[in-house]
Amino acid sequence: MQNVQIRRFPTRSELDAALAARLQSVITAAAAAGGAAIMLSGGHTPLPAYRLLGARLAHRGEALRGKLHLLFSDDRYVPADSEQSNYHASRALIDALALPAEQVLRVRTELPLEQAALDYEQRLRALMDQGVSVTLGMLGLGADGHTASLFRSSDLERARGRLALAVSRPDGLSGISVTPQFIAGIAQPLFVVAGTGKEHAIAGLERRDAQVVAVQAVAACPQIELWVEQAAEQGA
Repeated sequence: MQNVQIRRFPTRSELDAALAARLQSVITAAAAAGGAAIMLSGGHTPLPAYRLLGARLAHRGEALRGKLHLLFSDDRYVPADSEQSNYHASRALIDALALPAEQVLRVRTELPLEQAALDYEQRLRALMDQGVSVTLGMLGLGADGHTASLFRSSDLERARGRLALAVSRPDGLSGISVTPQFIAGIAQPLFVVAGTGKEHAIAGLERRDAQVVAVQAVAACPQIELWVEQAAEQGA
């Protein structure tokens, strides 16, 4: 049975500080060892932690050259400099690390949509073929129970055998998302949840309700972590 480890935070600032510390520990370990990858999640929830950690870090490009790779759980099909881009929103952390461009696997939204999804899949597969482990994989959780840009059971069906795919988002935009198959290979899948209106999705994830898309998306993971701001869990 899947093990769900839950950590609750009384305040948003405590959640942000803990997430920044967790990311820093993985980055430090990557610098000391043979290398690793971190999957960043999108949305607004992780951004304060990215900014907090970015402010702490000196430019680490040389120390991390060939050792740390960043990738994304998903992104909207918008220009890379758009305010709606998860890549753009994460620049405070990316710029602080000063990694070589080839170590930041962004979704190349300048390509046609299906080609962008295929390109992202191919680069994820190449990373896996090099033996790079995704040590930490961050995931968000929407009020509707989605994670990454996997919104519907039909998205999960289309994802079979894939590492990334193009999706239609409920906000009218298209997007590219990693798939359950890719998530299954992550050593430490970590849901980070804050904000309001998510109490039902959180409860569904806790009890492993198979009707919740996020639960289906991580079904092959033997263990997941769930970090929750208590206000989100209480519906405050």
